[in-house]
Amino acid sequence: MSRTLSRGRVVLIIVVVMAAGVVAGWRAGAFSAAAPPVAGGLGASAPFTQPVVRADMAAVTPVAATLGYAGSYLVAGEGGGSLTWLPSPGQVISQGRALYRVDGGSPVVLLYGRIPDWRAMSEGTVGGDVAELNRNLVALRYAGRADIASAGWNYYSAETAYAVQRLEAQLGVSFPPGSLASGQVVFEPRAIRVAAVTGRLGGPASGPVLRATSDDHVVMIPLDVSQEGEVRAGDTVRVTLPDGTSTPGLVSSVGRVATTSASGSGGTTTTVAVAVRLTDPRAAGDLDQAPVTVYITTATARDVLAVPVTALLARSPGRYVVEVAGPGNSRHLVPVTVGPVFDDSSGMVQVTGALAPGQRVVVASS
Repeated sequence: MSRTLSRGRVVLIIVVVMAAGVVAGWRAGAFSAAAPPVAGGLGASAPFTQPVVRADMAAVTPVAATLGYAGSYLVAGEGGGSLTWLPSPGQVISQGRALYRVDGGSPVVLLYGRIPDWRAMSEGTVGGDVAELNRNLVALRYAGRADIASAGWNYYSAETAYAVQRLEAQLGVSFPPGSLASGQVVFEPRAIRVAAVTGRLGGPASGPVLRATSDDHVVMIPLDVSQEGEVRAGDTVRVTLPDGTSTPGLVSSVGRVATTSASGSGGTTTTVAVAVRLTDPRAAGDLDQAPVTVYITTATARDVLAVPVTALLARSPGRYVVEVAGPGNSRHLVPVTVGPVFDDSSGMVQVTGALAPGQRVVVASS
């Protein structure tokens, strides 16, 4: 894990990351004055040192986010009768399954499509809603593609009527009709997850019955607008779940509308919504509205010099030196410029200066 260090924020970020105490001293001023070079000799203790390295580095910014389910909408009943069966919250309902039942157990069926069920359908009905119905019946294998195509996809044919009977028989209807009353099916783009049940058994099967989401997990990041330019759709990220496990994800969208809200410090924050899809949807189980951390790679640097962050000594704001250990326990100071990449998994920071890989720099003792 690593993160970007701008010159103006380097002290603050390292304090947050290395909260164990050494780097906290940097912020407090413990490194405000560099020690003078020390010559070797009797009684001089050997300093703690680590080597200067040359390596590829990546800057990763951790941001707080929330893991939930994509989409939120109401499923409203359009038919008459009373509710006699309702699903449980958290239940996932897929194509061809009953969303709820009315009166004597007649099912209201979920089918996939975007045109709403707005009318009764029977043999001879023509339209886009009929085409959606036919495509579902073929996908569910209650009708043959060739039979439906020969009559016309947007035509409610005898083959359609027979397939509807087969579907309803599978759902437990004893004497299924070949027609569909208004409200007997619900078209949604895909499977749904029941977030809450708003109807009640014995209540009317009209108006809001269920509150639903998709069955796809999504991570929503309220990203500070100052970081908006660092994130693009298609970027890969890592998501740390509440149990500490990490799973990959992909930025699916970056919002264009900023939202300003009150912050805990009494000020305000302005953010844009960033959505992340998990590469492995099963990794999150059935978690909903769970806090997670997303690590966004914002910059990379190849073949750069790096030193331990605890080797940095502040000479003045924005100016640093490192203490290089030489033969015989001699030491001398070398000015360095702190680069934009800090790797908090190794505690190494990118620098430029008169250093060479393999040289030993003095670091704070643990």
